[in-house]
Amino acid sequence: MTNPEAQQQAQQSVSEAEPQAESQDRPEEARSAEEAQATERLERAVRAAEQALIEFEIAVETFRVEVENFSRLHHQRLGPMYSRLDELDALIAEAVAERTGDPEDQRRAREARGLVQPMPGVEELFHGWIDSDGLSPEAAAMLTEKPVQPPPRVRPSEEARRIYRDLARKAHPDLAEEEAERERRGAFIVRVNAAYAAGDVETLRALAEEWEAGPPPPERRAGRSEELYARLEWLAERKEMLAAVAAELESSAIGAMIKMAPEDPDGLLDEIAEQLLAQVSEKEARLAELAR
Repeated sequence: MTNPEAQQQAQQSVSEAEPQAESQDRPEEARSAEEAQATERLERAVRAAEQALIEFEIAVETFRVEVENFSRLHHQRLGPMYSRLDELDALIAEAVAERTGDPEDQRRAREARGLVQPMPGVEELFHGWIDSDGLSPEAAAMLTEKPVQPPPRVRPSEEARRIYRDLARKAHPDLAEEEAERERRGAFIVRVNAAYAAGDVETLRALAEEWEAGPPPPERRAGRSEELYARLEWLAERKEMLAAVAAELESSAIGAMIKMAPEDPDGLLDEIAEQLLAQVSEKEARLAELAR
């Protein structure tokens, strides 16, 4: 037979123990909630850093392409003029030395001659219109009144820039955490960069369709706090490396020239060409006077 007094004491003991057990569970639940919130904050920080890094990489790559294209056109269009100016400086110095016979003038003439680069080939002098096989296709088309292929642009078209940015934001390797996916994205972005550098809009459109039709990027799985911190550190190191690349591009001679006319680099080339032609005319006139 159950003792009523003992039963009452047992019930009281259970009632007293329940609040204590609840008080022990609450700190554990609170700690779990705090850890979940901290992990969520870290994930948001990582996602924001990833997007910021991608935007920075897009800007650096865009500027790199512009620097490369501008450098190529600068050399193609202005290289022969610079060579002609060096040659005229040497001829003037030699004419002066021959007239005066002064040892110092002769030394200057030797130095000027030493600075002269080899004369450019026919292709350079005629900006690609004539090569070793004769007239180029563009020149032939011009003479036969057929459509002429437009000259290469200093920068890709706005549509090419738009498609490139969209693809870089979607398919960038930095968005992948698995090595296999990073390699797949890396190989794809190499093709995107090549098409962008060439200003090939059709290829960029095809690549955009290919990416949309391909497997979707793997879903981001929540990682441990240590993994997220390591990811943030890697993103920071990557950004530092890109900042160094950007600084090197901006400090280069071509980069500085582009910064002088960021909206119209083609016009800047025309302006420099006019200045060089004026200098060539002045030096040729000076040489003619010395030859009298």
